[in-house]
Parts: sequence; C-alpha cells; structure tokens
Amino acid sequence: MGVRRKREVPIWERSLLTIEEAADYSGIGINRLRTFTQTPENDIVFYVGAKKMIKRKKLDDYLDRAYSM
Repeated sequence: MGVRRKREVPIWERSLLTIEEAADYSGIGINRLRTFTQTPENDIVFYVGAKKMIKRKKLDDYLDRAYSM
C-alpha cells in the first residue's frame, strides 16, 4: 500500500468551510457565524452528516450585499 497524502486546498478555493475556517476567511467571529447560520431560511449552510459547513460562494455573496452603519 502506498502512503496517503493529504492535499491542502487553499481556503479561498474551497467550496465548503467549517465555522472556524469561515471565521478566519471572513473576519466574522465564530459566535456570530453560529448565530447567523441558525436562521432556518439561510441557504448558506450545508450539512455533512452532523457537521455544519458554510458554502463559501454564498458567504461571499452575502458579504458583498451586507453593510453596517
């Protein structure tokens, strides 16, 4: 059997991000992202089993549209 190598894909090229990766990527806090992803009408969340993943492109789209005062 050969040695299995883990392939590192840059975070900006990944389709799905963990909450922690999404926080690093966006600069939004983990707690804020958890609260944001609990909204049922959000289509930004994708579940892999019980693991909550964030769709990076949807997050980018949301951040492009969002603003704060």
